[in-house]
Amino acid sequence: MSLFKARDWWSVVLGEGEEFDQGCLCVGDVDNSGSGHDKIVVGSYMGLLRIYGPRASSPGSGALAEDQLLEVQLRDPIIQLEVGKFVSCSDLLHLAVLHPRKLSVYAVTATAGNVEHGIQYQLRLVYEHNLQRTACNMTYGPFGGVTGHHFICIQSMDGMLMFFEQESYAFGRFLPGFLLPGPLCYCGRTDTFITVSSARQVESYKYEVLAVATDADEEHERKTSGKRLTADWTLVIGEQALDIVVPTFTSTSSIFVLGERNVYCLKDNGQIRFMKKLEYNPSCFLPYASVSEGTTNLLMGNHNSTLLVYQDVTLKWAAQLSCVPVAVRVANFQDLKGVVVTLSGDGHLQCSYMGTDPSFFMAPRVDAREINYEEVDAEMKALQKIIKEAVKSRLTVQSPKLNVCVQPPLAVTQEQFVLDSMGPGSTSFVMFSVFLNEKYSPADLGGDVTVSYSTPTGVPRVAQCKFTLPLRLVCLPSAPSKNSKYKITIDTNKPPVSLGDIFPEFVEKSEEKEGNVLAFQLIAGSTVTVQASKTSQRYRIQSDTFEDMWLVTKELLQRFDTFFAKQGVKDFRNSFAGPIPLQEYFETVDHHFELRVNAEKYQDLLSERAVQFRAIQRRLLTRFKDKTPAPLQNLDTLMEGTYRQVIALADAAEENRALLCQAFARLRSATHLLITLLSLWQGLSADQTSILEATLLPLLQDTPQLGWEECVDAAVSHLLRTCLSRSPKDQALSLSTSQLSMPKDTARLKKHITLLCDRLGKGGRLSLSSEANVQTPVVMPGQAAHENRISKLAHAFYIIFIPLRCFEAYAQDAA
Repeated sequence: MSLFKARDWWSVVLGEGEEFDQGCLCVGDVDNSGSGHDKIVVGSYMGLLRIYGPRASSPGSGALAEDQLLEVQLRDPIIQLEVGKFVSCSDLLHLAVLHPRKLSVYAVTATAGNVEHGIQYQLRLVYEHNLQRTACNMTYGPFGGVTGHHFICIQSMDGMLMFFEQESYAFGRFLPGFLLPGPLCYCGRTDTFITVSSARQVESYKYEVLAVATDADEEHERKTSGKRLTADWTLVIGEQALDIVVPTFTSTSSIFVLGERNVYCLKDNGQIRFMKKLEYNPSCFLPYASVSEGTTNLLMGNHNSTLLVYQDVTLKWAAQLSCVPVAVRVANFQDLKGVVVTLSGDGHLQCSYMGTDPSFFMAPRVDAREINYEEVDAEMKALQKIIKEAVKSRLTVQSPKLNVCVQPPLAVTQEQFVLDSMGPGSTSFVMFSVFLNEKYSPADLGGDVTVSYSTPTGVPRVAQCKFTLPLRLVCLPSAPSKNSKYKITIDTNKPPVSLGDIFPEFVEKSEEKEGNVLAFQLIAGSTVTVQASKTSQRYRIQSDTFEDMWLVTKELLQRFDTFFAKQGVKDFRNSFAGPIPLQEYFETVDHHFELRVNAEKYQDLLSERAVQFRAIQRRLLTRFKDKTPAPLQNLDTLMEGTYRQVIALADAAEENRALLCQAFARLRSATHLLITLLSLWQGLSADQTSILEATLLPLLQDTPQLGWEECVDAAVSHLLRTCLSRSPKDQALSLSTSQLSMPKDTARLKKHITLLCDRLGKGGRLSLSSEANVQTPVVMPGQAAHENRISKLAHAFYIIFIPLRCFEAYAQDAA
């Protein structure tokens, strides 16, 4: 129970099944009693208009029958209510009621009787305007500096501002770039109208500019006379606004804007005076006068049924309400001044003041006793195990959709599955096949499965999991190759094991029992041979293609970890003695860059031939339209030849694009292999290896605007200037903000990668922090054990069965 509450002084529930919103509440001396006491005017979407004069004999006694002064059923829904001087030749206050297609101005009069309950209130229509467009909201004020009277501005749903000078219609203007209506407010200090557009920016329009701008009386018509409507100033806030208020009581010029997650205080010129980030979803707010000079108090209601009081950005008080307020006002009544008036969406009208309830709860006395921490720890582990086994959703998963994603050139027979809704604990199975779709090997055998669904309350959720495809999918057992172009050697700290025990599915019956040599024939690549030394703890991997060694090397390291983990070995380590095969790696980089250069050349040639083709077309069209026939002068022959050149260039560009995709996949494989060798060479931790992967593999695919070479060069240069710098003073340098573009060659990139490897070899360590580079000793940690997912299915297809369980705890919110 909260100690701080909004103490109920007077309250009433308005009708049944009625709806209310932000503009349905206003306070003021609407009957012109002259006493300075406010009345509460409430309108609903059902068209009911009510006026109350709250009086409470004791706090919390509720509403009395005579507190309701008037109740009138209007034919149209009430969108907004305002009290002001809306009638010409009269200084009295009148009530403006905005309907979707009508604006009505009423006079509220009171006829005195002989007894207290004999006072009768009447609502008399003074004038009304029928609107040609559906209204959204309105604001009022002394537009143009008029004194003693208030004009009304109505914003329509299609973005038109309609101005009414009391009984007459003045003009209408369309807001530029309009999409959806936002809150609207008038600032009398600068004679401007302030709104928040659908572009999520605050916009200010001067009344003078609106008056002389292009007329908008016709349906979206723009006349040639007049000036184009432009905003006086704009401010991007990046979120939609709920309300705008321009207080008149403060000596400082301020404009308050309530956003969905922030509240802003702006100057009259649009500059931010201050802002406050909210930790909750606000529902309404109201600035009011502060006792401290130069500050403004804010009443803030939120969807947690809490009323907060801020002095600028400092929280001064928090009070608990009985409902979520959609509108809040401050009023002065006969018995109490400064009462907070709140209205909820279902019609709970409450007048309250800030206070506290004393707490009579006393904590029971705790008996002092010693705690056995071992028993508590064992009990905690047992409870956590029970919770982990029992956690599952009690809700129905609605409209689940499953998506499967694998890296090219791998492909799946079906990428998306639409499943039936599933109850708690139910299971659904889907089956799909993964196959090799191109004539080159993939850089990654991993895949992702994503399930998107909705809870019964309509909240979207996403559950994700990863899977690993078997190596047998992309390669076959083969005869070992004795001589190969590329070789790498992996060292271990344990005696050699039989490769037949590591790769049982690749051992043929005719192989020797020692199992110290295995060969893997990639379906779309070369042969990779793995040879175990009989006398040392080394394993050699060799192939005629550098990048083809990656998948076999990765699988070998993972199976080593799994094999020794099953044996109970905890200190197993892999290492690489060097040297790093940079020259072999740079051959793959140069091949990829050469294809990118060819792609640009084909693009330029295609542009030239396309320009030539269109020029010939225009010449031919001119000849055909000429009334006097003229010879074509071989233009048709030239056009046919140009067309053939365009087709040939397009075919060559498409073939180069396919080769570029293949080259990028090979580059990714070679980069993965280089990262693994660097990690084994210097014993990099998992965090450092992740930084290295993010540096050398920033893209999943090249694009015409951004390529691998320029991205990697920028990332490596940043590491060389920061954590891998030679002197600490260089670490203050930041990454260049210039636009990345394709380099002329790869010399600079290869130089930086070589320098990166050199500084790692001298003890440099990768870090994202700005700490000075400290030379640390090289430690060879073992890789984490990976789960063995090997299957003995045929290499042509890999069939996957995925059970889907309704585990709410493992679902992640949709981004």
